[in-house]
Amino acid sequence: MERDAVSRPAGPIVVTLAPIPPSAASGLDRTIARLGRSFDGDVGIAVRDVQTGWTSDHRGLDLFPQQSVSKLWVALAAFDQVDRGTLSLDRELSLTKADLTLFHQPVRALALRPGGYRTDARDLVIRALTQSDNSANDRMLREVGGTGSIRATLAAKAIAGVRFGPGERSLQAKVAGLDWKADYSVGNRFYEAREALPRAARRAAFDAYTSDPMDGASPLGIVDALARLKQGRLLSQRSTEEMLGIMSNTRTGANRLKGGLEPGWTLAHKTGTGQILEGEQAGYNDVGILTSPEGRSYAIAVMIGRTDRPLGQRMALMQKVVGATIDYDRTLTRQREMAPPAEAPTPPARP
Repeated sequence: MERDAVSRPAGPIVVTLAPIPPSAASGLDRTIARLGRSFDGDVGIAVRDVQTGWTSDHRGLDLFPQQSVSKLWVALAAFDQVDRGTLSLDRELSLTKADLTLFHQPVRALALRPGGYRTDARDLVIRALTQSDNSANDRMLREVGGTGSIRATLAAKAIAGVRFGPGERSLQAKVAGLDWKADYSVGNRFYEAREALPRAARRAAFDAYTSDPMDGASPLGIVDALARLKQGRLLSQRSTEEMLGIMSNTRTGANRLKGGLEPGWTLAHKTGTGQILEGEQAGYNDVGILTSPEGRSYAIAVMIGRTDRPLGQRMALMQKVVGATIDYDRTLTRQREMAPPAEAPTPPARP
Protein backbone atom coordinates (compact mmCIF):
# COMPACT_ATOMS: atom_id res chain seq x y z
CA MET A 1 0.00 0.00 0.00
CA GLU A 2 1.34 3.38 -0.95
CA ARG A 3 1.98 5.75 1.99
CA ASP A 4 0.69 9.28 1.93
CA ALA A 5 3.33 11.79 0.85
CA VAL A 6 4.73 13.92 3.62
CA SER A 7 5.16 17.59 2.85
CA ARG A 8 8.66 18.79 3.69
CA PRO A 9 9.99 22.36 3.62
CA ALA A 10 12.19 23.14 0.64
CA GLY A 11 14.90 24.94 2.64
CA PRO A 12 16.90 24.05 5.76
CA ILE A 13 15.03 23.57 9.00
CA VAL A 14 15.70 26.36 11.50
CA VAL A 15 15.09 25.63 15.17
CA THR A 16 14.91 28.61 17.54
CA LEU A 17 15.86 27.83 21.12
CA ALA A 18 14.86 29.98 24.05
CA PRO A 19 17.93 31.69 25.56
CA ILE A 20 19.27 30.10 28.72
CA PRO A 21 18.59 32.51 31.58
CA PRO A 22 21.80 33.83 33.12
CA SER A 23 22.87 32.20 36.36
CA ALA A 24 22.17 34.34 39.41
CA ALA A 25 25.49 33.33 40.94
CA SER A 26 27.60 34.08 37.85
CA GLY A 27 25.76 37.37 37.44
CA LEU A 28 26.62 38.39 40.99
CA ASP A 29 30.24 37.38 40.41
CA ARG A 30 30.48 39.59 37.33
CA THR A 31 28.80 42.56 38.96
CA ILE A 32 30.93 42.49 42.11
CA ALA A 33 34.12 42.16 40.04
CA ARG A 34 33.06 45.07 37.83
CA LEU A 35 32.17 47.30 40.79
CA GLY A 36 35.50 46.58 42.46
CA ARG A 37 37.58 47.18 39.32
CA SER A 38 35.78 50.39 38.39
CA PHE A 39 36.19 52.08 41.78
CA ASP A 40 39.14 54.47 41.97
CA GLY A 41 40.53 53.37 45.31
CA ASP A 42 41.79 50.50 47.41
CA VAL A 43 38.67 48.38 47.88
CA GLY A 44 37.61 44.86 48.82
CA ILE A 45 34.08 43.50 48.50
CA ALA A 46 32.42 40.23 49.50
CA VAL A 47 28.82 39.00 49.45
CA ARG A 48 27.75 35.65 50.89
CA ASP A 49 24.39 33.98 50.44
CA VAL A 50 23.70 32.77 53.99
CA GLN A 51 21.29 30.10 52.73
CA THR A 52 23.50 28.46 50.09
CA GLY A 53 26.99 29.61 51.03
CA TRP A 54 27.63 31.05 47.55
CA THR A 55 30.15 33.88 47.82
CA SER A 56 31.18 36.54 45.30
CA ASP A 57 34.13 38.80 46.00
CA HIS A 58 36.65 41.30 44.73
CA ARG A 59 40.01 41.09 46.53
CA GLY A 60 38.24 39.10 49.19
CA LEU A 61 41.39 37.73 50.84
CA ASP A 62 43.26 41.04 51.14
CA LEU A 63 43.44 42.80 54.51
CA PHE A 64 41.86 46.24 54.86
CA PRO A 65 41.74 48.59 57.88
CA GLN A 66 38.68 47.83 59.97
CA GLN A 67 38.59 50.92 62.16
CA SER A 68 35.26 50.78 64.02
CA VAL A 69 34.15 47.58 62.31
CA SER A 70 36.34 45.98 65.00
CA LYS A 71 33.72 46.95 67.58
CA LEU A 72 31.84 43.88 66.34
CA TRP A 73 34.43 41.61 67.92
CA VAL A 74 34.26 43.34 71.30
CA ALA A 75 30.48 42.85 71.28
CA LEU A 76 30.90 39.24 70.15
CA ALA A 77 33.28 38.55 73.03
CA ALA A 78 30.87 40.18 75.48
CA PHE A 79 27.92 38.07 74.31
CA ASP A 80 30.09 34.95 74.29
CA GLN A 81 30.96 35.59 77.93
CA VAL A 82 27.27 36.06 78.67
CA ASP A 83 26.62 32.65 77.13
CA ARG A 84 29.36 31.12 79.26
CA GLY A 85 28.03 32.78 82.41
CA THR A 86 31.12 34.90 83.09
CA LEU A 87 29.58 38.28 82.27
CA SER A 88 26.20 39.91 82.81
CA LEU A 89 25.17 42.80 80.57
CA ASP A 90 23.15 44.10 83.52
CA ARG A 91 26.34 44.63 85.49
CA GLU A 92 26.70 48.23 86.68
CA LEU A 93 29.67 50.12 85.26
CA SER A 94 30.88 53.69 85.25
CA LEU A 95 32.66 55.98 82.82
CA THR A 96 34.76 58.86 84.04
CA LYS A 97 37.19 61.34 82.53
CA ALA A 98 39.92 58.69 82.80
CA ASP A 99 37.96 56.39 80.44
CA LEU A 100 37.74 58.88 77.57
CA THR A 101 39.49 58.22 74.30
CA LEU A 102 39.30 60.45 71.21
CA PHE A 103 37.35 61.17 68.04
CA HIS A 104 33.72 60.03 68.07
CA GLN A 105 32.52 59.55 71.67
CA PRO A 106 28.98 60.87 72.28
CA VAL A 107 29.17 59.57 75.87
CA ARG A 108 31.92 62.10 76.63
CA ALA A 109 29.60 64.75 78.07
CA LEU A 110 28.09 62.21 80.46
CA ALA A 111 31.48 60.92 81.58
CA LEU A 112 32.63 64.47 82.42
CA ARG A 113 29.78 65.05 84.87
CA PRO A 114 30.68 65.08 88.57
CA GLY A 115 30.95 61.46 89.63
CA GLY A 116 31.04 60.29 86.02
CA TYR A 117 28.37 58.28 84.22
CA ARG A 118 26.77 55.28 85.94
CA THR A 119 25.32 52.74 83.54
CA ASP A 120 25.51 49.03 82.69
CA ALA A 121 27.40 46.86 80.23
CA ARG A 122 24.42 46.51 77.88
CA ASP A 123 24.21 50.28 77.44
CA LEU A 124 27.90 50.46 76.54
CA VAL A 125 27.57 47.64 73.97
CA ILE A 126 24.59 49.43 72.42
CA ARG A 127 26.46 52.73 72.30
CA ALA A 128 29.52 51.08 70.76
CA LEU A 129 27.57 49.30 68.01
CA THR A 130 24.84 51.80 67.17
CA GLN A 131 26.70 55.09 67.73
CA SER A 132 30.26 53.78 67.20
CA ASP A 133 31.20 55.39 70.51
CA ASN A 134 34.94 54.91 71.03
CA SER A 135 34.96 55.44 74.79
CA ALA A 136 32.04 53.05 75.35
CA ASN A 137 33.82 50.45 73.24
CA ASP A 138 37.17 50.80 74.98
CA ARG A 139 35.44 50.52 78.36
CA MET A 140 33.80 47.28 77.24
CA LEU A 141 37.09 46.07 75.82
CA ARG A 142 38.61 46.31 79.29
CA GLU A 143 35.51 44.70 80.82
CA VAL A 144 35.82 41.57 78.67
CA GLY A 145 39.54 41.16 79.35
CA GLY A 146 41.39 43.33 76.85
CA THR A 147 42.87 42.67 73.44
CA GLY A 148 44.13 39.21 74.38
CA SER A 149 40.61 38.11 75.25
CA ILE A 150 39.23 39.34 71.92
CA ARG A 151 41.94 37.53 69.99
CA ALA A 152 41.28 34.37 71.97
CA THR A 153 37.56 34.64 71.12
CA LEU A 154 38.33 35.04 67.42
CA ALA A 155 40.56 31.98 67.55
CA ALA A 156 38.05 29.90 69.51
CA LYS A 157 35.30 30.77 67.02
CA ALA A 158 37.62 29.96 64.08
CA ILE A 159 37.19 33.47 62.66
CA ALA A 160 40.00 33.66 60.11
CA GLY A 161 41.29 36.68 58.22
CA VAL A 162 40.50 39.10 61.05
CA ARG A 163 43.07 40.89 63.18
CA PHE A 164 42.21 42.74 66.36
CA GLY A 165 44.29 45.85 67.00
CA PRO A 166 45.57 47.36 70.24
CA GLY A 167 42.39 49.27 71.16
CA GLU A 168 41.10 52.65 70.02
CA ARG A 169 43.59 54.85 71.85
CA SER A 170 46.78 53.09 70.78
CA LEU A 171 45.49 52.37 67.27
CA GLN A 172 44.60 55.95 66.42
CA ALA A 173 47.80 57.26 67.95
CA LYS A 174 49.90 54.88 65.86
CA VAL A 175 48.02 55.73 62.66
CA ALA A 176 48.95 59.37 63.34
CA GLY A 177 52.59 58.52 64.11
CA LEU A 178 52.28 58.98 67.88
CA ASP A 179 52.42 56.89 71.04
CA TRP A 180 49.31 57.24 73.19
CA LYS A 181 49.45 59.54 76.21
CA ALA A 182 46.65 59.90 78.72
CA ASP A 183 46.36 63.65 78.25
CA TYR A 184 45.57 63.22 74.54
CA SER A 185 41.94 62.67 75.57
CA VAL A 186 41.80 66.20 77.03
CA GLY A 187 40.59 69.01 74.79
CA ASN A 188 42.51 69.30 71.52
CA ARG A 189 45.80 67.89 72.77
CA PHE A 190 45.75 64.89 70.43
CA TYR A 191 45.14 67.09 67.40
CA GLU A 192 47.86 69.52 68.51
CA ALA A 193 50.36 66.70 68.96
CA ARG A 194 49.45 65.25 65.58
CA GLU A 195 49.83 68.58 63.81
CA ALA A 196 53.19 69.17 65.48
CA LEU A 197 54.67 66.06 63.84
CA PRO A 198 56.74 66.53 60.67
CA ARG A 199 54.60 65.81 57.64
CA ALA A 200 57.00 63.05 56.55
CA ALA A 201 56.52 61.24 59.88
CA ARG A 202 52.74 61.38 59.58
CA ARG A 203 52.86 60.17 55.99
CA ALA A 204 55.16 57.27 56.88
CA ALA A 205 52.83 56.16 59.71
CA PHE A 206 49.73 56.53 57.51
CA ASP A 207 51.26 54.54 54.65
CA ALA A 208 52.53 51.82 56.97
CA TYR A 209 49.09 51.41 58.49
CA THR A 210 47.16 51.26 55.23
CA SER A 211 49.62 48.83 53.65
CA ASP A 212 49.66 46.43 56.64
CA PRO A 213 46.88 47.42 59.05
CA MET A 214 47.27 46.17 62.61
CA ASP A 215 43.47 45.88 62.73
CA GLY A 216 43.21 44.48 59.21
CA ALA A 217 40.48 42.13 58.09
CA SER A 218 39.56 40.47 54.82
CA PRO A 219 36.10 40.91 53.30
CA LEU A 220 35.78 37.11 53.05
CA GLY A 221 36.74 36.68 56.71
CA ILE A 222 34.10 39.18 57.75
CA VAL A 223 31.23 37.77 55.65
CA ASP A 224 32.06 34.27 56.88
CA ALA A 225 31.81 35.45 60.49
CA LEU A 226 28.62 37.42 59.84
CA ALA A 227 26.99 34.49 58.05
CA ARG A 228 27.80 32.15 60.92
CA LEU A 229 26.52 34.73 63.39
CA LYS A 230 23.22 34.88 61.51
CA GLN A 231 23.04 31.07 61.45
CA GLY A 232 23.45 30.91 65.23
CA ARG A 233 26.82 29.18 64.99
CA LEU A 234 28.77 31.75 67.05
CA LEU A 235 26.42 32.54 69.94
CA SER A 236 23.35 31.17 71.67
CA GLN A 237 20.00 31.93 70.06
CA ARG A 238 19.21 34.57 72.66
CA SER A 239 22.57 36.34 72.30
CA THR A 240 22.44 36.09 68.51
CA GLU A 241 19.04 37.75 68.42
CA GLU A 242 20.10 40.49 70.83
CA MET A 243 23.34 41.32 69.02
CA LEU A 244 21.68 41.39 65.59
CA GLY A 245 18.82 43.43 67.03
CA ILE A 246 21.28 46.04 68.27
CA MET A 247 23.06 46.10 64.90
CA SER A 248 19.69 46.65 63.21
CA ASN A 249 19.43 49.98 65.05
CA THR A 250 22.82 51.33 63.94
CA ARG A 251 22.64 55.10 63.50
CA THR A 252 25.89 55.63 61.62
CA GLY A 253 26.27 55.21 57.85
CA ALA A 254 22.70 55.95 56.79
CA ASN A 255 23.88 56.51 53.20
CA ARG A 256 26.39 53.66 52.98
CA LEU A 257 25.01 50.12 52.61
CA LYS A 258 21.72 51.22 54.11
CA GLY A 259 21.23 53.77 51.35
CA GLY A 260 20.78 50.94 48.85
CA LEU A 261 17.87 49.24 50.63
CA GLU A 262 14.56 48.70 48.86
CA PRO A 263 11.17 48.60 50.60
CA GLY A 264 10.87 45.61 52.92
CA TRP A 265 14.62 44.91 53.05
CA THR A 266 16.50 45.38 56.34
CA LEU A 267 20.13 45.71 57.38
CA ALA A 268 22.00 44.90 60.60
CA HIS A 269 25.40 46.53 60.16
CA LYS A 270 28.52 48.21 61.51
CA THR A 271 30.48 51.04 59.93
CA GLY A 272 34.14 51.97 60.23
CA THR A 273 35.80 55.30 59.40
CA GLY A 274 39.51 56.16 59.62
CA GLN A 275 41.69 59.22 59.80
CA ILE A 276 42.30 61.54 56.84
CA LEU A 277 45.71 62.75 55.66
CA GLU A 278 46.05 65.10 52.71
CA GLY A 279 42.68 64.12 51.33
CA GLU A 280 43.16 60.34 51.70
CA GLN A 281 41.17 58.33 54.22
CA ALA A 282 42.57 55.26 55.99
CA GLY A 283 39.50 53.07 56.11
CA TYR A 284 35.90 53.71 55.03
CA ASN A 285 33.76 50.63 55.57
CA ASP A 286 30.35 49.15 56.09
CA VAL A 287 29.62 45.49 56.80
CA GLY A 288 26.43 43.75 57.76
CA ILE A 289 23.62 41.28 57.17
CA LEU A 290 21.04 42.17 54.53
CA THR A 291 17.64 40.46 54.84
CA SER A 292 14.87 40.23 52.25
CA PRO A 293 11.15 40.70 53.00
CA GLU A 294 10.81 36.91 52.78
CA GLY A 295 13.62 36.32 55.31
CA ARG A 296 16.55 35.37 53.05
CA SER A 297 19.83 36.82 54.31
CA TYR A 298 23.14 37.90 52.79
CA ALA A 299 26.37 38.90 54.55
CA ILE A 300 28.03 41.91 52.91
CA ALA A 301 31.37 43.64 53.42
CA VAL A 302 32.58 46.71 51.52
CA MET A 303 35.97 47.87 52.79
CA ILE A 304 37.81 50.83 51.33
CA GLY A 305 41.40 50.83 52.54
CA ARG A 306 42.41 54.23 51.25
CA THR A 307 40.97 56.60 48.72
CA ASP A 308 40.58 60.27 47.95
CA ARG A 309 37.29 59.81 46.09
CA PRO A 310 34.40 62.02 47.24
CA LEU A 311 32.13 60.55 49.90
CA GLY A 312 29.27 60.39 47.41
CA GLN A 313 31.22 58.00 45.18
CA ARG A 314 32.10 55.75 48.11
CA MET A 315 28.49 55.64 49.29
CA ALA A 316 27.31 54.97 45.73
CA LEU A 317 29.65 51.96 45.51
CA MET A 318 28.22 50.51 48.72
CA GLN A 319 24.66 51.10 47.57
CA LYS A 320 25.40 49.39 44.23
CA VAL A 321 26.69 46.31 46.09
CA VAL A 322 23.39 46.16 47.98
CA GLY A 323 21.51 46.62 44.70
CA ALA A 324 23.50 43.80 43.08
CA THR A 325 22.67 41.52 46.01
CA ILE A 326 18.96 42.31 45.76
CA ASP A 327 19.10 41.61 42.00
CA TYR A 328 20.78 38.28 42.74
CA ASP A 329 18.00 37.39 45.17
CA ARG A 330 15.33 38.18 42.56
CA THR A 331 17.10 36.27 39.80
CA LEU A 332 17.62 33.26 42.04
CA THR A 333 13.95 33.29 42.99
CA ARG A 334 12.90 33.39 39.32
CA GLN A 335 15.23 30.51 38.49
CA ARG A 336 13.77 28.39 41.25
CA GLU A 337 10.24 29.16 40.09
CA MET A 338 11.15 28.14 36.52
CA ALA A 339 12.85 24.90 37.55
CA PRO A 340 10.81 21.75 36.80
CA PRO A 341 9.40 20.04 39.89
CA ALA A 342 11.46 17.21 41.21
CA GLU A 343 10.03 13.81 40.35
CA ALA A 344 8.74 11.80 43.27
CA PRO A 345 10.77 8.65 43.81
CA THR A 346 9.20 5.46 42.43
CA PRO A 347 7.92 3.35 45.31
CA PRO A 348 9.50 -0.10 45.56
CA ALA A 349 7.50 -2.92 44.03
CA ARG A 350 5.56 -5.03 46.44
CA PRO A 351 6.76 -8.62 46.81
